Amino acid sequence: MMKDLSVFLTPIAADLFAEIAVSKSQLGKQIDYHTEGNFPDGDDVKIAIIGVEEDRYSSDNKGCAKGADFVRQQLAQHFAFDYPISIADLGNIAAGEKVEDTYVALKTICQELIKDEIIPVIIGGSQDLTFANYIAYEKLEQTVNLVTVDPILSFSSFNKPIDSNTFLNNIILHQPNYLFNYSNIGNQRPYVDKELYELMNKMFFDNYRLGDAANDISSIEPVVRNADLLSFDIAAIKRSDAPGCKSSGPNGFSAQQACQLSRYAGMSDKLSSVGFYEFNPESDIHGITAALVAEMIWYLIDGVINRKKDYPIGDFKDYQKFIVSLSDQSHQITFYKSHLSNRWWMDVPYPAGQKNRYQRHHLVPCTYEDYQQATDEEVPDRWWKAYQKLT
Repeated sequence: MMKDLSVFLTPIAADLFAEIAVSKSQLGKQIDYHTEGNFPDGDDVKIAIIGVEEDRYSSDNKGCAKGADFVRQQLAQHFAFDYPISIADLGNIAAGEKVEDTYVALKTICQELIKDEIIPVIIGGSQDLTFANYIAYEKLEQTVNLVTVDPILSFSSFNKPIDSNTFLNNIILHQPNYLFNYSNIGNQRPYVDKELYELMNKMFFDNYRLGDAANDISSIEPVVRNADLLSFDIAAIKRSDAPGCKSSGPNGFSAQQACQLSRYAGMSDKLSSVGFYEFNPESDIHGITAALVAEMIWYLIDGVINRKKDYPIGDFKDYQKFIVSLSDQSHQITFYKSHLSNRWWMDVPYPAGQKNRYQRHHLVPCTYEDYQQATDEEVPDRWWKAYQKLT
């Protein structure tokens, strides 16, 4: 099937790695690249890298369409992993005649890869490409959880045309609707209208501000673990650590935290696609941001290699079960702790007649602290929001 995708993709330039010395133990010798006359056949491929040369709907970061090849050069120099994994680089999607043509190409590629259980790793390009990634799930007939790492909330309370700052409008309003939950990590209050926070709360979406997330990055792991699709805006990283983004600011996640979030994503057995957007080589200094995005992808893949095969693909015999009954008898919450990974989930009951539609979402990733909160007679916020969406 991957051969059929070649019509949407341009090969990597033959001289891209000409000035880079790469040994056999580095990824440049181990990734199967789409070059002139060679397209990866897809056998045993687990990760497929795709560059997208599209930034016409970027609101303030023109030039980010050129980022993918700079990241490739850096990634090729990273050493391979402790355990083997088959990685293909499918080349670039050139900008179509219209932006919507680019969307169709990316949607089609992601749809086929996800169906074949290959994780597409998208290097943008502007973040509105997340919409194309999202609609790839339409024919898979499953509801999905979307997580963005973004210093703003990329939607508007007004009816504005799609761009990199409003693409969530198109996702939320898209029909058929198969978005179960949306979570944003790292937004910064000076950049977000109060009305958007209120709108997030009304829709029972999750909002994790930068200060809370950065102060305890491990508390964000369950949020990332719950994602089917992760969209990472490089502007969420502080400018001193990632200068290659025209819309980044003085505050944001550190480079180390960005890599940690990427590894959390890779380790989730639920995650099936991911995109890194808004890296702009025109603004970069000494290749720092290209190197960071490559490192984030390295940690993402390392996370995939170290998946524990627990929920949603594990067997419940590998879990320890805890039942907490609140004294007012309003709710009984069942918690599960994986013996394989020591990670926690909590059970949210199905609504009548909705078991098949929401089956993938009734176990909500959580922390030990959520369990402690329940034993203290408080309903965890994660559980309550999921319950409201299910009912």
